[in-house]
Parts: sequence; C-alpha cells; structure tokens
Amino acid sequence: MASVIQEGDGSPRIILSEPIGSTVEVLLYGAQVVSWKNEKREEMLFTTNKALWKPGKPVRGGISICFPQFSNLGSMEQPGFVRNRMWSLDSSPSPLPPANNQSTVDLMLKSTDEDLKSWPHRFELRMRISLSAGKLTVIPRVRNTDTKAFSFTFALCNYLSVSDISEVRVEGLETLDYFDNLLQRERYTEQADAITFDGEIDRVYLYTPTKIAVIDHEKKRTFVLRKEGMPDAAVWNPWDKKAKAIPDFGDEDYKTMLCVDSASLETPIALKPCEEWKGRQEVTAVSSSYCSGQLDPRKVLGFK
Repeated sequence: MASVIQEGDGSPRIILSEPIGSTVEVLLYGAQVVSWKNEKREEMLFTTNKALWKPGKPVRGGISICFPQFSNLGSMEQPGFVRNRMWSLDSSPSPLPPANNQSTVDLMLKSTDEDLKSWPHRFELRMRISLSAGKLTVIPRVRNTDTKAFSFTFALCNYLSVSDISEVRVEGLETLDYFDNLLQRERYTEQADAITFDGEIDRVYLYTPTKIAVIDHEKKRTFVLRKEGMPDAAVWNPWDKKAKAIPDFGDEDYKTMLCVDSASLETPIALKPCEEWKGRQEVTAVSSSYCSGQLDPRKVLGFK
C-alpha cells in the first residue's frame, strides 16, 4: 500500500515508485497527479511555476478530474467540485483487487450533504492510479448511491510537458468532428493531416480513436494516450495573450505545455441507482523514431 506523506505546505500527498526508478506524486486534495518523472528524472507532466500550493486550491497542471461537469458546459461551479475536495485512501476498491504495492494507490470521494447543494445527487467517485515503467494508468469509477438516476460529464485533464509547442503535432484526430470553443462551440470537421500549433486552441474532438499520439519533435519523445469509456478528447493551449490573463499561469508557460484530455462530453453518462461507470486512461512515453526526417505516425500508433 502506498504511504501518505505530509509536505511542509500542508498538502498530504502519496508518492508512487516502481523498480526502474520512475515516480508519481498524487495530492489527496482533488486526487490530483502533480508529478510523473521517468527513470531519468525527467518530468512528463506540466505544472505551472505560478501554482498556488495551498490547501483548498487546486493546482494548474498535472492530471486533474472534471466531474460532474466539464469546463463551463453546464450550470455548476466550473469545472465541477471534486477537485476542490479532500479525498481518502480506499482500502477496499472492489471489484478491483486491492493494491498491495508501492506503485498503485486507490482513492475515494463520497458525496456529502454539503455537496448536494452544488449537485443534488449522491455518488461515490473512485480513482486508481498505477505506475509502471514508462506508463501511467488512471482508472476512474463513478457509482450512483442515490435513489434516482443521474447523468454527468467527465474528463481527465492531462497537462503534458513539451519542449516547444510549435514543434509538437497530434496524430489520431484527423478527419474527426470537433466543437470549437473559440467560435461559439460551432461544429467543424478536422481537415489537417495532423494538428500543429501556431495560436490558441480550445476544441473538443468527438468519437475519437482509443489511441492518440502527441509527438514532440525536439525531445524526440511521443506520448501515446489510450483511453476507454471516454470517447471524446479536448485539446487546449491558451497561447500568449490568454496566458497573460490567467492568474495562476506564467506568461511563457503556454510554450511548454499541451492539454489533451480524455473525456465524455457530448453524450453525458447516465447511471441508474447502484450502477457504476468505469473509465481507463493509459499515458505511455516512448522515444520517437525518425524516418527520413519525419516520424512515421503509423508506427507510433501501432498500425500495421
């Protein structure tokens, strides 16, 4: 079982490790992953240097949970409230087998009477976070503990660390429909062979494949995002003007980050009483292999 340590800033956190030497840090506040370092001690996730490391404040960066609402797509306090709650260790994560090693942790949040004021439904939300060599797996689960059905949207917001956003391309979203949040959520179809970045982007791609590749040319590294139960993918980078307007975000931070979120947004997930939804996300970091100066995305994505 992973152990909880108390940091000087008052935020209890869990450190996961595996034999090769990679580590993950998870805050109990919000069940937020705030660090993932590979065996070379390179940070895989972006966290802003202007992060407000205070209890009661979520950190901008890492991997965070949006539930029961994503962003401003609804009437609630944006983006749902579970990232503003203190979670607890879950010693009986049935039907998953108990975690009995240093590389997995199970966390749980049960709704309170206070939460009913924000969202009038009783639920249990569980997260399993597992680390292995080169891979970080997150398994979220939502159970309806109410007497009536409810529906919700859900996202895992992944702030990936990149060397230079202008040298990054995303493969796997070509030809798909997306909502453009910069254009009144109008629906468009992606025309480019791959997504590259030269300005602000805020889109939700619909019915995406189970694999998406984020190719960082400068670092010669590719993140492969695999997901189940979360058919949509949100892609976000604020670029320079909006970066200056975000209080907990450095003016230059947009250059070294990209959000690619696993999400279920267009069609809310519906649960009857006692039903449970389960999702799964794996992020793998692999060395990119060049072929005549260009990456072969078919190899990266595992196509024959």
